[in-house]
Amino acid sequence: MSQPSDLEIARSVTPAPLEQLAETMGIDPARIEPYGRHVAKVPLDLADELADRPRARYVVVSAITPTPLGEGKTTTAVGLAQALARLGHRSVLTLRQPSMGPTFGIKGGAAGGGHSQVIPMERLNLALTGDFHAVTAAHNLLAALVDNHLHHGNRLGLDPDDISWRRVLDVNDRALRHIVVGLGGKADGVTRESGFDITAASEVMAILALATGAVDLRRRLGRIVVGADHDGTPVSAEDIDGAGAMAAILAEALQPNLLQTLEHTPVLVHAGPFGNIAHGNSSIIADLIGIRCGDYLVTEAGFGADMGAERFFNIKCRVSGLVPDAAVLVVTVRALKAHSGKHRIVAGRPLPAELGENRPAEVAAGAANLVRQVANIRVHGVTPVLAINVMAADHEAELVEIERVAAELGVRCARTRHFAEGGTGATELAAAVADAAAEPSGFKLLYADEDSLRAKIETIATEIYGADGVDYDLAASRQLDRYERLGYGGFPICVAKTHLSLSADPRLVGAPSGWRLPVRTVRASVGAGFVYPMCGDITTMPGLGSHPAAERIDVDGQGRVTGLS
Repeated sequence: MSQPSDLEIARSVTPAPLEQLAETMGIDPARIEPYGRHVAKVPLDLADELADRPRARYVVVSAITPTPLGEGKTTTAVGLAQALARLGHRSVLTLRQPSMGPTFGIKGGAAGGGHSQVIPMERLNLALTGDFHAVTAAHNLLAALVDNHLHHGNRLGLDPDDISWRRVLDVNDRALRHIVVGLGGKADGVTRESGFDITAASEVMAILALATGAVDLRRRLGRIVVGADHDGTPVSAEDIDGAGAMAAILAEALQPNLLQTLEHTPVLVHAGPFGNIAHGNSSIIADLIGIRCGDYLVTEAGFGADMGAERFFNIKCRVSGLVPDAAVLVVTVRALKAHSGKHRIVAGRPLPAELGENRPAEVAAGAANLVRQVANIRVHGVTPVLAINVMAADHEAELVEIERVAAELGVRCARTRHFAEGGTGATELAAAVADAAAEPSGFKLLYADEDSLRAKIETIATEIYGADGVDYDLAASRQLDRYERLGYGGFPICVAKTHLSLSADPRLVGAPSGWRLPVRTVRASVGAGFVYPMCGDITTMPGLGSHPAAERIDVDGQGRVTGLS
């Protein structure tokens, strides 16, 4: 008998009424704004209204360096929130909204999986309340205004060859990475090279995730730099007179979305910034509300602890002022085997047969990555908890090996089977997290605002990635000097590199040593408020595979979505 699909499991549960979710969070049900029967918008002013309430324990879920196998961070976050509720705590979960690019590509949806999912699964993965569309529209409006400005005389003297503001689309489409706009006659605009990024990579998305309110959103939108004039002076969205209309488009998108898990735990889903060139975390607004609505607020940071969690600590927490109480580090047996360097794993292809064999020595070899990621959490003064995401094919000796490593590190460790068992399968993890979060937080930022941009980059490279140092291309050095002169030196750093390695080389698994971080170029998201060094080729518009998920997704005779995973 075949196992039910994630979609079938999701549809087997009757969602709780939205009013019940609001009451669970201590919110007057009349204050939420339903979007259909099972999704609602949560008003921004709740952050101020609830400010006098006790603050929940703040827990971030991260992982070891990702592999193409997927380690189950979202599923673990969902399972943990459900398990905390089963232990009698009021828990709230905050998550990023999935991009439809990966949903229709190779990855599939991002609602969790098995018996630890966010529902309604179809709504979550397919546009939800239209926030991504609003970001797309606001971003592209600014792009249209830039080209319109060129067409109508270019009063600001924008250099057409120095315009950095591209267009975005929430679809994987490699043919749009590099394009020429303005072809045709004079009435069709100024001809110049440009391109498209995926909506998750838009600076507008990063701004939506980092804004603390409507006033802050408007201010950040105005700071966006779209390019430079012929003298090299930055030209902003405010200069183009585009920020106000962008804020109007985003007015409703700034409100978090209320959903629930399969076990009716409240979930605030909001924003979806890219995990490479942006900070890869859900919104500050959702956390400012959720942290006053329960005993525990669980959130997830994208990719591994060297990326999503580091940015959670040094970008998101720096802006929000919230202090994390514990961090969950998700690990799997097969991921550690992958980090041993003994197996070649390619996304979308069958797994090597030997990966399923009982090989605790490979787990021990790959644990070097685990050790480094534990250190990456501890350097921020946060207590880590190791979550072993147990799978049916795991061998007992391999699980014991992970527990041995955890014991040597002095880290709390729990096996979790939330995928198969829901919250019941994660109660051991929930108890360990509750113990860890009860300890006084020693949270500290990795670097100071006043440190130079180079000092910040080098601190991240050496203390988080394990690099011996940083090598800057000439272009990168000049850009850093220019950004310091322009007043961007106080910004935090968001290193854009591969997520598949602690290094900048995706082929180097485990915990590489004897390498230096290469910084090829440096860019600034002035509206979002961070500088991102580019340490390799980062694709901001993914392509579709030979057989993308879009080929399997359809609707049945009743109009219900099929094939979504």
